[in-house]
Amino acid sequence: MSNVLFDIPGPRARVRYRLFAVLGVVVVLALVAYVVYRFYDSGQFAGRKWEWLQYAQVQTDLANALLATLEAFALGAVLALVFGALFAAGRLSDRAWLRGVSTAVVEFFRAIPLLILMFLFFYGGPAIGISMSPFLAVVLGLTLYNGSVLAEVFRAGILALPRGQQEAAYALGMRKTQVMFLVLIPQAVRSMLPTIVSQLVVLLKDTALGFLVTYQELLYYARFIGSQGLFGRPIVSSTIVIAAMYITLCLLLTALAHFLERRQRRSKKRLDVDRKVGEAALEAEVV
Repeated sequence: MSNVLFDIPGPRARVRYRLFAVLGVVVVLALVAYVVYRFYDSGQFAGRKWEWLQYAQVQTDLANALLATLEAFALGAVLALVFGALFAAGRLSDRAWLRGVSTAVVEFFRAIPLLILMFLFFYGGPAIGISMSPFLAVVLGLTLYNGSVLAEVFRAGILALPRGQQEAAYALGMRKTQVMFLVLIPQAVRSMLPTIVSQLVVLLKDTALGFLVTYQELLYYARFIGSQGLFGRPIVSSTIVIAAMYITLCLLLTALAHFLERRQRRSKKRLDVDRKVGEAALEAEVV
């Protein structure tokens, strides 16, 4: 048997693939166990390396660093979504000049690494008389880079919609802007929700680059704590704690996406049921 993209494996191939999977898991677990052992052997799990978590001031500073990360993420995510929606609409415009400008902007900022954007805003701005705070440099970088990626996501979602949606909106007398922002983009957001959330998770992790422009977020604070001789320079323990916080935030964001997706599915089923009930009632009246 075969599929469009690959041949369906036979019994021997499936056994071989399972064997490779088991070996891969064993190798990964062995590497993790070796790393944990090296940490233990070098004293990284000693109490002195972790006692910094007991201090109230450290806990307060850690909470402030988390808040700074969430502030940059929240504002960057909102602006990136708005940026993506606007430039996706621009790339689908009937006006050639608007399509050209939107395409140039999206491709330009999508091609520049995010770190370079932050460096340009924070270190390059004063050279032309424009000074930016670390927070503003981080948010602008996150907005332009991730917004350009989201613009392509929105554009793909809009192009994937049935053409009848657009034709029906025009038949109701809507203008191009109304069709785009009231009909097409909301449906594209719902259909592309997993991809959008994946990009927002990337945006959340990209906030860690802010420490390179002195933005005092989680990674900046982990580096600060890790350099303190008073606590035995706990760079490993502080990194583990910060990594756990980032993982928790990403999992919460993913859980929110799953919740919204399930709610959307239930709403769609309810609409289908209401439609069928209405059709049945109409048929009964006709009879």
